[in-house]
Amino acid sequence: MRRARRGGFTLIEVLVALAIVAIGMAAVMGALTSSANTLSYLRDKTFAQWLALNQIASLRLSGQQPSTGNSDGDSDFAGRSWHWRQQVVATEVPGVERIDISVRPADLKAGDDSGWFATVSGIWGDAVGTPNGFQPHWGTQTVSGLAASPGTQNPRGSR
Repeated sequence: MRRARRGGFTLIEVLVALAIVAIGMAAVMGALTSSANTLSYLRDKTFAQWLALNQIASLRLSGQQPSTGNSDGDSDFAGRSWHWRQQVVATEVPGVERIDISVRPADLKAGDDSGWFATVSGIWGDAVGTPNGFQPHWGTQTVSGLAASPGTQNPRGSR
């Protein structure tokens, strides 16, 4: 007598299906981990660039001419400690200096020329007038068809 075959999967079929699902899940987890690491790196790179821009803005707002050469320091920004290096170089234009700020996380130990997450360059100095502080008077401007505000003159002499 013949036995009727019952419906369902054999143990080998179930094991093969589980192996395929496990391999697929491992690939998905690897892609998610890689994506999270990239996101974290890009976030830190953005914060490093913001910190470098803040350092340049602080130098400009201080009104004090930075001394040429290298200096470094540490700052706290966005809940993390950062290490920065400032390099000030005189340019060929008198009274104008180039400032390079490089930033990396403080817990990242690297050489002086490696491991920087961002480097931002800026200019300090008087690019409009001579370095003696003289600021030329550029006059006033109006848009034709619009009335000048009180106290200003139209270059054509009418109000």
